[in-house]
Amino acid sequence: MNAATIKADEAAHFGRLAADWWDAKGSSAMLHKLNPVRLGYIREQADLHWQLDARDRHPLVGRTALDVGCGAGLLAEPLARLGAKVTGVDAAPENIAVARDHATGHGLAIDYFAGELASLPLAKFDLVTSMEVVEHVADPAAFVTELATRLAPGGLMILSTPNRTIASKLLLVEAAERLGAVPRGTHDWGQFLKPEELGDLLKAAGLAVIDRTGLSPSAATGFKLGGSEALNYLVAARHAE
Repeated sequence: MNAATIKADEAAHFGRLAADWWDAKGSSAMLHKLNPVRLGYIREQADLHWQLDARDRHPLVGRTALDVGCGAGLLAEPLARLGAKVTGVDAAPENIAVARDHATGHGLAIDYFAGELASLPLAKFDLVTSMEVVEHVADPAAFVTELATRLAPGGLMILSTPNRTIASKLLLVEAAERLGAVPRGTHDWGQFLKPEELGDLLKAAGLAVIDRTGLSPSAATGFKLGGSEALNYLVAARHAE
């Protein structure tokens, strides 16, 4: 994330949650429920994109992955377990400190960086992910463009973000924060992007959307892929031909 993209107040907000990030019943409980669904979508799209064997337990061996806005490593770690050489970057140094300690404690070699995405060593990655991040940056267009510059030829990008609808305002912001499902101040509904808006940003950055799906509540598992996009959605993209 370049200097025009990181919001200091957003970084501070999430940095204050760092110590609690890996507590599945703490302030990041919602992320723990979302993570398996996100990972399932990434695996599904990776299998399709690279024609991988769905039975392979380590399908990303030999590939590099970049998780932007990685927090304390909730997605970076399973990507590493799938075989990828993972790099994680986050605006909050507190998150990166927790991420490094947690990865080391679990025997995972993940490269973590705090600060601007543009400050990372020059490199391109086969897989670029950024989950629930674009709605927190100061300049979404610049952010998406920077993500695109990090995507290797033939690479795959996966993004997720809340949709800007009346339903998301009522449920993801007002109700969720009032009930304590997410910490107060986590979301600014006005910064949510509609799918068409995110699609336009990706197109302007030289990318083509190859798949989009809703991320909706499930009584059984908390969240599920498919169904309505009214609350949240995921997008898969690649370089435009």
